[in-house]
Amino acid sequence: MTEVLFYHLERRPLEAVLPTLLEKCLERNWKVAVQGGSDERLQAVDAHLWTYREESFLPHGSTADGDAGLQPIYLTNGPDNPNAADVRFLIDGAEPPDLAEYQRAIFIFDGRDEAAVGQARSHWKAASGAGYDVTYWQQNENGRWERKA
Repeated sequence: MTEVLFYHLERRPLEAVLPTLLEKCLERNWKVAVQGGSDERLQAVDAHLWTYREESFLPHGSTADGDAGLQPIYLTNGPDNPNAADVRFLIDGAEPPDLAEYQRAIFIFDGRDEAAVGQARSHWKAASGAGYDVTYWQQNENGRWERKA
């Protein structure tokens, strides 16, 4: 059964959180799809994953790069899953595809944006209603994740 996780950003931005979560997925040999809400946002994520740390980068690609099946991290703004991802990240209000084909689906939303919080609540209700194992994670004062529900 798919685990659905909700990460509520309050202290650190997506750019600080996403690479760490992606690294953890790759350590587990999971393929990942990151679904964004717009082409512009995915272009920014693309650039950031190459440069987020001086000594490292996260291997990834998108439709523009071809060979989707070879990409450990695939960036998309649609419901496609051409790299047969095990984990699906949904950022910036992306509408989820059918989550049943994933081991995990991870919604990351900005807690300072009322629209994003409302949308996350809606996705929470839908995922809970569909019988998925749903958890909610929030950043504490130190920026570490704590399970809240």
